[in-house]
Amino acid sequence: MKNVLRKVGVIVIPPLVYLLMRIIWFTSKKKFHFITPIGDEQHVCVCWHGELFMSPQAYRHIHKKHAASAIISQHFDGALIANTLNLLGIRPLRGSSKRGAKKVLLQAFKSIKSGEEVLITPDGPRGPRHSMSDGAIGIALKSKLPIFVMNFKTDTFWQFSSWDKFVIPKPFTTVDFYIQSISLEGLDLEEAKTYLSAKMLEYTVI
Repeated sequence: MKNVLRKVGVIVIPPLVYLLMRIIWFTSKKKFHFITPIGDEQHVCVCWHGELFMSPQAYRHIHKKHAASAIISQHFDGALIANTLNLLGIRPLRGSSKRGAKKVLLQAFKSIKSGEEVLITPDGPRGPRHSMSDGAIGIALKSKLPIFVMNFKTDTFWQFSSWDKFVIPKPFTTVDFYIQSISLEGLDLEEAKTYLSAKMLEYTVI
């Protein structure tokens, strides 16, 4: 019975979540702060797991037609996220650092080679919150691409008690998006992780 409910859930829930996302998007007042310019240059794109409600929409607003894929875990909640992002025109790559890591990394590099941008949550899929895994850094360093960082802050919001403290802005609130392009050139893995983490924590809901 549990499997049946999950199969139904991955079909029914994502369109409802997508609808709520778009309602919040269109009813909110949005301000975009470009800390550095973001052009059409290909990036590896990152946001915190707890900011997935708004950041992919900001990405699609800025890069309306850029081909994109996202690394999403193979868990049930990952399936919900994957099917929701599909509705934003972001293709899911299923896997994580713990499950299907090698396969999903190969898929990511193949996507990058084809010209796609790859979206990753450095603290996903299970945290700890605002931790920095090797995945996004490793992909950016090996592909020699800059990182497109998406963060937001909002005046009023709901915040879940989940590990990622998932944030949903309330309708008609003001949402400030902070967008920046970061180069990791010349940094080793640990230096890059420290640097990117500091940049991402500058503009986020703590």
